Amino acid sequence: MTESHFFFFLLILLCNILSFSTSDDVFVSIDCGASNSYTDDNLINWLGDEAYIDTGEVAAVKSNSSVSRPLDTLRVFDTRKKNCYHIDSIRPGRVLVRASFNYGNYDGKSSPPTFDLLLDGNRWGTVETSSSDYVYYEVIYVMKKDSIVVCVAQTTEGHLPFISALEVRGLEANMYSYIDDIYPLFLMRRAAYGAKSTIRFTSDPYDRIWTPFSAGEGLTTVSSNISFTGISGIADNPPPAVLQNAITATNRSTTIRLFLPLPSAQIPVYINFYFSEVSRLSPNDTRSFRIFKDNISFSQPIVPIYENFTKLYVSNLLVSSNTTFYLVPSNDSTLAPLINGLELFLVGPELSSGTNTRDVGGLASLQKAFAILQGWRGDPCLPAPYSWDWINCSSGSTPRVKALFLDRFGLSGELPDLSSMDALETIDLQNNNINGPIPDSLGNLANLKELPPAPKTPAWLAGSHVSARCSVRNLANNNLSGTVPTSLSQKKGLNLNVTGNPNLCSSRDASCLSSDSSKKPKSSGTKNENKISTEVLLAVTIASLVIMGMAI
Repeated sequence: MTESHFFFFLLILLCNILSFSTSDDVFVSIDCGASNSYTDDNLINWLGDEAYIDTGEVAAVKSNSSVSRPLDTLRVFDTRKKNCYHIDSIRPGRVLVRASFNYGNYDGKSSPPTFDLLLDGNRWGTVETSSSDYVYYEVIYVMKKDSIVVCVAQTTEGHLPFISALEVRGLEANMYSYIDDIYPLFLMRRAAYGAKSTIRFTSDPYDRIWTPFSAGEGLTTVSSNISFTGISGIADNPPPAVLQNAITATNRSTTIRLFLPLPSAQIPVYINFYFSEVSRLSPNDTRSFRIFKDNISFSQPIVPIYENFTKLYVSNLLVSSNTTFYLVPSNDSTLAPLINGLELFLVGPELSSGTNTRDVGGLASLQKAFAILQGWRGDPCLPAPYSWDWINCSSGSTPRVKALFLDRFGLSGELPDLSSMDALETIDLQNNNINGPIPDSLGNLANLKELPPAPKTPAWLAGSHVSARCSVRNLANNNLSGTVPTSLSQKKGLNLNVTGNPNLCSSRDASCLSSDSSKKPKSSGTKNENKISTEVLLAVTIASLVIMGMAI
């Protein structure tokens, strides 16, 4: 990550602040657990969630925990490593994504859970829900694809993940852009100082939630009705409703400390400060101050402008709970400092590019062939350890899929071409109802080898499709037909078990071992051997590469 930078802006422009359009094709509001669409008191159109997810159970909060209609229902998940909402057909660009959680004692246990929140194959954060209030998490980032995937993942036994609402808002390309596009910004605070109530849509066309902060001891609230019709084009576009209010000190020489929710460990942050004069000053009055960080001047003199505003931002600055920010009046100032708004973000780690595209394509073919697999969404391997339940992946920033574990998944249909998944080491498709021929491409997967030890399954996932894999028969016990492809039957070092497929030619006759009937091995012809006709293990001497099966 690049070194810290600090910038100061004094902005006087001549356009209407409300004339700038949002990415209005990206304004999605999902009421998780709801089945119908409606418009709320903020004139936001909400959609039910059934088109965005296939898993989970619907629940409702207790009546005494009602916050708003979008937060009165929720969707809770008791199976799988992660459960994901998939929002597609989004124009790639900079977006704001907000996930909200209202526990509301929906389960009657008075035990709000903690779990992980994921975004597009990246770890977003740990959700700590509350018995008394709802919580929300917000991120601003530049999309890499034309879809957005938000997942919740269980981390502790008995703590079932859930979600109440999911929102996506399009932003202008120049908003929050003083950081490389590969880094997400996780909201820590968005303050509207002096405001009497929360500010969001329609007052803010981007539907950012500005939390009101009242004046503390020695401070006072000031406000105006300025329309701000003469400014626009400012990156980050603060709404007039934020700029119309401020807090200031009652004594002109008072220093204002800004209390920020910073952790004990150092973190990189992105901060926006907004300043606007709320009244026309007399000729003899001056308001001038600086921002001090840790008792050191951190800015040029700031002179807020009436009917306009000053924005000052810092990008990628390392701070901690030991860091302090003050507004300190200049020596020649006749008025105390003031502040209207502030945004504080954690600069997250570089966004992942996701699982290797060759494997993503192969898994998509499997999901197309077998509808029962379509409920798994999001990045197949990332973030670790939250891969799909039926695969194993390599490590690294662009992992490969190394194993398919689909024993007893109820698969019905023909196997697709999996040749793109050339990192596969293990394939377990036993005990399903797979029909049709064995694809010749399976024999071209050069890395197939002996099954590794089964991954450990958390106790709370015991009811899911994750199963013990100490005995596996790869292609055994299906409804495969035809003959075993030459690419498999003549592959050196490959041990293939296809028992339990009555329509698959699997006798000791070489013409059934391969579609190439010109090469026929000698037959011993004993009576005992001829009686073993339908349950025969086809094998070539085991060398270094194996698809292995063991009797169940």
